[in-house]
Amino acid sequence: MNKKILTITAIAFIMGLTANYALSNVPVGFNVAVIDVQRVVSGSSQIKSLKVEQEVKNKELIKFVENARKDVAKAPNKSKKKALEDKYNTQLRAMKKSMDANYRKKVSEFDANITKVIKNAAEEKGYNIVLAKGAVLYGGTDITSEIEKAVK
Repeated sequence: MNKKILTITAIAFIMGLTANYALSNVPVGFNVAVIDVQRVVSGSSQIKSLKVEQEVKNKELIKFVENARKDVAKAPNKSKKKALEDKYNTQLRAMKKSMDANYRKKVSEFDANITKVIKNAAEEKGYNIVLAKGAVLYGGTDITSEIEKAVK
């Protein structure tokens, strides 16, 4: 029992020395900024309009599927139904693929824009590193509001 306590104490002591050593090597004037990326993204007018656009396109897809089902149901025989199903499935896949590609492109452009805004703000204010707020337990200067204003 005493050996376990001694071992745990030794490990804790070594970890404490290591942490202090690591902290002592941080250069003077090293500035860290933090940002709540989720807040910036959810508050962005670009993302809000993209969500609205996606909802409209999803409604169009639903309407397309409903109309396709009605058309297939009206088909006079099995072979005609099968041909119509294949036709509509091909069209639906193409529409969905186009919609997804457009969405990915817009999200990628938005991501590049946020990254650029953060980088510019960090360089302008002299921050050495910018971290996501959720990854930081303590410290750092919160620049979320500044980035939100620049991204809107």
